[in-house]
Amino acid sequence: MRVLLPLHLAILILLTAGMARASAEAPNLASVNAAVAYVDDGELIVAKNAQRVVPIASVTKLMTALVVLESEQPLGEWLEFYPRHLPAAANAYTRIRVGSEMRRRDMLRIALMSSENFAAYTLARHYPGGYDAFVAAMNAKARALGMNDSQFVDPTGLSSDNRSTAADLVKLALAAAQHPEIGEYSTSRYFTGRFRQPRYSLSYGNTNVLVHRDSWGVALSKTGYLDEAGRCLVMVAEVGGRQLVHVLLDSFGSRSPVGDAGRIKRWLQTGAPGRVAGAAKAYELRRNAQYASANTAGSAQ
Repeated sequence: MRVLLPLHLAILILLTAGMARASAEAPNLASVNAAVAYVDDGELIVAKNAQRVVPIASVTKLMTALVVLESEQPLGEWLEFYPRHLPAAANAYTRIRVGSEMRRRDMLRIALMSSENFAAYTLARHYPGGYDAFVAAMNAKARALGMNDSQFVDPTGLSSDNRSTAADLVKLALAAAQHPEIGEYSTSRYFTGRFRQPRYSLSYGNTNVLVHRDSWGVALSKTGYLDEAGRCLVMVAEVGGRQLVHVLLDSFGSRSPVGDAGRIKRWLQTGAPGRVAGAAKAYELRRNAQYASANTAGSAQ
């Protein structure tokens, strides 16, 4: 026997369901550009300016790690830190002494977990064919992954000419997640690097605070920052029993990507879109205007 609901009650139910779907479709994020997808299917469930080509800062180092590992060079090999043959595009401060040596696996670890730029640079210098061959391999791998809106000019991310989209970086994260070493190295909480010739050690900490929280189950992580790129985070973490890729680009403050990750998690659990601070909204308006202006200038040339 069918139960007929009063018209006003039926309308209320439909409106409530519609509101729930609307809120579930639109989490509020401080990041100006973002993409989110489950690892098991790769389909975007959040896309905010996901096709916009932008600088990606040290998120670049995920591609660096991919190229290093797929070269199958020995991870236990000791490598020398050569003097730079090219000036760095931005501040490249390092505590590492030129001429000292470190194992390839440890260079890769500190490049990922602590964003050590000299380590990423040195990995490229020791690639078969040298630095230029390494950068070429980065771009070849991007094409192979279908990252059609991405380009790489250096292995560190210090150049703002390393550019990609949030959607392309989901593809990169999915590929990187296939390598257990990238997951392990990028989520190391702390690490003591051992060097030789001369012998010394340096302590490193992870640049993503969420790897220190067991409740997040972070399986892969890379942060990034340049003035041109804002605060960036690419992360794979467990949400609701499934692995979720977060790509959060150009955020206002150092904790904004972390706040966005929390908003995404709550949105998936409750459907609540969350709130973003007024300063972050103002930053987004300003950055969107700058992107629009840059695109207009580029089209006019």
